[in-house]
Amino acid sequence: MEIIPVIDLMHGHVVHARLGLRQHYLPVQSILCKSSAPSAIVEALLELYPFKRLYIADLDAIKGLGHHLDIILQIQAHYPDLEIWLDAGISNVEALSTWKSLNLTHVIGSENITTATDFIAIGENLAGKFVLSLDFNQNGFVGYPELEIQTNYWPDKIIVMELKQVGSEQGPATQRLEVIKQQAGNKQIFAAGGIRHNADLEQLATLSISGALVATALHNGNLNPS
Repeated sequence: MEIIPVIDLMHGHVVHARLGLRQHYLPVQSILCKSSAPSAIVEALLELYPFKRLYIADLDAIKGLGHHLDIILQIQAHYPDLEIWLDAGISNVEALSTWKSLNLTHVIGSENITTATDFIAIGENLAGKFVLSLDFNQNGFVGYPELEIQTNYWPDKIIVMELKQVGSEQGPATQRLEVIKQQAGNKQIFAAGGIRHNADLEQLATLSISGALVATALHNGNLNPS
């Protein structure tokens, strides 16, 4: 079970993602440091624990309101051994061009994909080396419907992203994770949304979930280095 810390970037700050309501996100308040500056948050997370991967959601890019390329470049320069998973709202091959200067792993969120043609083209452009985020909100799956079941198009790593539970401290969506785990076969499944404490992680481990994306439980101290 791998823990992957998450930072959500908006207008130059790390914000507290909650319930998927992006218009209401505010700068994060963390016991790890007093600042919401990305550099300070990343430094605090890596002082807490030597994480190998960092998930970054560039919310400005996802909303089509710019991007945080310079900030992400700075993080890479300071931590060259840190693998970055980036969700930048990629919806087609053309959108990848902004990020060509970065050596990272793209997260392709289903919420941004409207056709199978676009998804297949992105996968071919990235030679299959990307992470698929299957996104769910209160109404169910978000994306073109076939993507939820066309497992032959899925890459080796899949995030099950429960947008309505992000920052909610309601616990992970274990039932959905079990279903997708069965669909996915040997692919690695990562849980995102609602994870509160170590007991949640232990429960996910019993389901053979490969990892968990976590933010709130790190910033409020519910998860500590031990």
